[in-house]
Amino acid sequence: MAGFGSDKLTFVSSGTPEADKATSALRDRYGDVGLAHAEIVVALGGDGLMLQTLHSVMSRSIPVYGMNFGSVGFLMNEFGNDHLRERLEAARPTKIYPLSMSVRDVDDKVHSALALNEVSLFRSSFQAAKIEIDVDGHVRLDELICDGVLLSTPAGSTAYNLSAHGPILPISAPLLALTPISPFRPRRWRGAILPNTAVVTFRTREAQKRPVSAVADNVEFKSVVEVTVREDRSNEVTLLFDPGHSLEERVLTEQFRY
Repeated sequence: MAGFGSDKLTFVSSGTPEADKATSALRDRYGDVGLAHAEIVVALGGDGLMLQTLHSVMSRSIPVYGMNFGSVGFLMNEFGNDHLRERLEAARPTKIYPLSMSVRDVDDKVHSALALNEVSLFRSSFQAAKIEIDVDGHVRLDELICDGVLLSTPAGSTAYNLSAHGPILPISAPLLALTPISPFRPRRWRGAILPNTAVVTFRTREAQKRPVSAVADNVEFKSVVEVTVREDRSNEVTLLFDPGHSLEERVLTEQFRY
């Protein structure tokens, strides 16, 4: 599928001097109709800006084409001033589905958020967290003593999940990665690969004594008691990539790095 050429573009910048300068030049050259009227968003920055932009357009299903002005730029294309409309016309789409997180805290308040990369639980004090892990209504791990644990989408599997020694998942795989963060007991447990239909519930032990925070991408809730996570197919985002530089290819290449 191709054909993302459009006259209705808007540009967003990460706010660095280099990205701002490039954004201004592209606006002068190609125009900018503003986010409310755009059919494509062009984001100039790094992966953090891309995630922020994808969250902002999720409800409108506007595709996002990134140009790298960040440190890693895993979700971005190479920057170029020329032939932008031709690049957009030839771009290949990758659809990503978020995780839906529902949280109950120590005050019995319920919160929710969406995550495109991962949902993470972190200890909030000097004491290790104690977390029970339930998958589809069955307790699979009575007690994980750890710094934290995360559930990652395929798109997020090369981010924090990989740094925590979790598996890299192919973008099109109907899978989720469940990965412990600095596990103390059971020390040898390295996580699990789950079907994307799985409903995962984390329950914290001794929540007052051992406070735990839950984070969905960049949204954090503190002092959680129970966190339920599942893939949300009612929402999706579309990233655009230059031919030969698709996200699928980047994820495959990442598996052979050493």
